[in-house]
Amino acid sequence: MSQSIRSFAIQPDAAAESYWQPIPANGFVEVHVSRHRTSTNTAFESGTQTVAPSSFVREHAHAEHEELILVYEGQGIADIEGESHPMQPGTTLYLAAQEKHKFTNTGDSPLRFFWVLMPGGLSDFFKAIGQVRHAGDEAPEPFPRPENVAQIEADTVFARTE
Repeated sequence: MSQSIRSFAIQPDAAAESYWQPIPANGFVEVHVSRHRTSTNTAFESGTQTVAPSSFVREHAHAEHEELILVYEGQGIADIEGESHPMQPGTTLYLAAQEKHKFTNTGDSPLRFFWVLMPGGLSDFFKAIGQVRHAGDEAPEPFPRPENVAQIEADTVFARTE
């Protein structure tokens, strides 16, 4: 018997999986919808990412995945295939498979955005490179990415960018 698909709500800092992120992002992610939590008719995952001031999400591309991002707080720059785009509340980014992109927080406060990855799998990456975060925790000291990060990327949703 197949599991029925049900609607649900995620409240801030309550029910999401959450992981502190290593250098260079120095922030955290919350995974709201993932294949580990629920079934969906269309394969996708979604959540939020917070990038600390003076930090960035390093350049990367997704192998076969499309990504949507909606910025809702802070200021930054999105570099997509060498072209820079302002990131500010209300900015929507569509990122095609294989397209290199990088996000830099250029402001004095956190850069926050909502992301959707189709068909999903980003939650596995965040869990593998991050540290579990609970609501109310203080941010840890900046920590490095795992030594096997290249293998983690290859095993999840990332394309080779070299």
